[in-house]
Amino acid sequence: MNGIILETSGDYALFSRPEMKVERVSYDVITPSAARGILEAIYWKPQIRWIINRITVINPIRFTNIRRNEISKKASNPKASLISSGGTDSLGIFVDQERQQRASLLLRDVRYLIHASVHILDTRIERGGEKIPENEAAGKHLEMFKRRARKGQAFQQPYFGCREFPASFTLHEDDSNLPTPHESLTGEKDLGFMLHDIEFDQNPKTKAVKSTTPHFFRAQMINGAIEVPKLPFPIA
Repeated sequence: MNGIILETSGDYALFSRPEMKVERVSYDVITPSAARGILEAIYWKPQIRWIINRITVINPIRFTNIRRNEISKKASNPKASLISSGGTDSLGIFVDQERQQRASLLLRDVRYLIHASVHILDTRIERGGEKIPENEAAGKHLEMFKRRARKGQAFQQPYFGCREFPASFTLHEDDSNLPTPHESLTGEKDLGFMLHDIEFDQNPKTKAVKSTTPHFFRAQMINGAIEVPKLPFPIA
């Protein structure tokens, strides 16, 4: 009752493996955290958290190589001492001096079904401070998501791993007439360890992030479908 099915597709995708430091290499399929990011780009509120239950791969898994121009560092904020002394140090980056060419192994012609549900973090502010049933609160947020998804609305452009790889999306109202996985995905395939999500340790007073802990799971794809386990840390 509190779930949605979203179909998403794109020309390219890059879900970077953390063990590859320099040359980016993509996972075989979309990660649960990347799928959550697509849903949050369409609809997000502080009171909810999207939970990815299943990912269904529709198109065959194909890789391609590209080379891209990147820069070797980020632009830093000006230091207080520099501002107070009226310094003239450059605050930007000269691309010609910091440019690097890097190769990337990415996916092409991707298409997925994201099965997700809503977890309510706090219902106290849903109705003037009055506590309301969780199912009622979840239903309200789901209806707002569906209304936006039907119209193709999003707070920001959803993307597949990197912002230069945009993702289009279509809402499925029920599980009838769903696209079926390609015949090459028939059977069972071990995709190895995949990033599940990242746990953020926050200061309860300032909400500042003190540390981050990545969590992984063993991804098993059966006939194109990957069942995503529950998060191994408290949802917050």
